[in-house]
Amino acid sequence: MFANIGPVQLLIVLVIVLAIFGTKRLRTLGSDLGSAVKGFRSAMDEGEKDPKEQIGDQTTDASFENTPVDEPSKENHN
Repeated sequence: MFANIGPVQLLIVLVIVLAIFGTKRLRTLGSDLGSAVKGFRSAMDEGEKDPKEQIGDQTTDASFENTPVDEPSKENHN
């Protein structure tokens, strides 16, 4: 489908897009897109860090010594 698009057709599409949106809006769109890509890359770099650094050191096991004792049910079973 896109194999038949040549440089002349791309130039025509570029001229139409410039006529519709204008250079200022395309410039802001490009900078917004660039900042979005930059933010995405920094988030990906943070995700690749060691998980222990992100969460904190939680190497100790849970302690069940101070849990409340189950009380017997007070219902009468007749």
